[in-house]
Amino acid sequence: MFGTLRNAWRIPDLRRRILFTIAMLVVFRAGVAVPVPGIIRDVIAGLFSEGTLFTFMDLFSGGALSSYSVFAMSIYPYINSSIIVQLLTMVIPKWEEMSKEEEGRKKLQEYTRYGTIILGLLQATGMTLAIRAQGALVSNSIWVLIEAVLSLTAGTAFLMWLGELITEKGIGNGISLFIFAGIISGMPRELLRIYALLKSNQTRWYNVLGLAAVSLVTLVLVIWITEGERRIPVQYSRRVVGRKMMGGYSTHIPIRINQAGVIPVIFASSLLAFPATIASFVHAPWAQKIGAIFDYQQPWYTALYALLIFGFTFFYTAMIFNPLDVADNMRKYGGFIPGIRPGKPTADALSRVVTRITAVGAVFLAVIAVLPNFMIQITGLPGFHALGGTALLIVIGVALETMKQIEAELVMRNYQGFLK
Repeated sequence: MFGTLRNAWRIPDLRRRILFTIAMLVVFRAGVAVPVPGIIRDVIAGLFSEGTLFTFMDLFSGGALSSYSVFAMSIYPYINSSIIVQLLTMVIPKWEEMSKEEEGRKKLQEYTRYGTIILGLLQATGMTLAIRAQGALVSNSIWVLIEAVLSLTAGTAFLMWLGELITEKGIGNGISLFIFAGIISGMPRELLRIYALLKSNQTRWYNVLGLAAVSLVTLVLVIWITEGERRIPVQYSRRVVGRKMMGGYSTHIPIRINQAGVIPVIFASSLLAFPATIASFVHAPWAQKIGAIFDYQQPWYTALYALLIFGFTFFYTAMIFNPLDVADNMRKYGGFIPGIRPGKPTADALSRVVTRITAVGAVFLAVIAVLPNFMIQITGLPGFHALGGTALLIVIGVALETMKQIEAELVMRNYQGFLK
């Protein structure tokens, strides 16, 4: 890893992209310190008592929610909008055709941006009305309310723009990097909290040791599963192209165990966070029922969270890997899987392999994501959310994907240099 970073730093273009990414992450962290106008911070801080839903959600926003900054909604409206657009793409034939063309994908991206603003306005309005009921606004004036709503929505829109800038001009996926930066920034705070509990004899050393052991095992398993793959052998027959004889070689199709990466976890957590954010601020019978359903410490929340991750893993894998397209491309270039006829039989064989592999990856993601809930009940340590399970899964997944992109950029530049 350090060797790859050192080699990338020596290339001026890659160095600029890395520095640009770091600069945008600094802007993100600076924005976390900018509070929404018109709020009473002491009242907001009182809502973040230990063990509430906000403590869990605040981890992924990098502290923006607990300070009620302009980035309090983080990038979740954008993620929810992406989920809706991708689901509609599978339902609406015209959108499905658009997703296969460059101009069509740009149009769908515009729809995602519009959806982000709409969902952001809805969530910001609900959050602001809810905290006003708690007396967290300096005034009940409609203008103070509008100012707060527009500030929250503008913060999410700004994050969306920054994320797209990172993806285009920097290194890695900008949206994932913001969640990555938020979790990383919260880890030292969680370590200090655990140290304070240990020093004050509110927890035992074996609980801390258990946290360290589970985190280490999770780290190893996440890397192992993320890098694991099933290789499908492919043989290309000889064919004549012009005056040359082409083909006649063997290769393989690498099918990763966890092709979806950390996207299902981010999708599931953002989807569950939207109704819970609103309901937790409101003291009404209907809100209390919703809050009970979406209480992350309850068994049904854990089950729902695991089911959503399992389902989103299959959904996102189907979005990025189409067995029919792979089989058609193989047939066009004279490729075939030994013992299987080209065309539909090849697509069916690939579909069976992908389904079995994805099932393993989906179960793994679900178990790793809900593990902290069980460990907190056993040890009473809140640090399992920041130092294990979902947090480590996102941090490691984003770090590995970013490093792979840097390595790909290095290979591409070495290849271009060889041609010159």
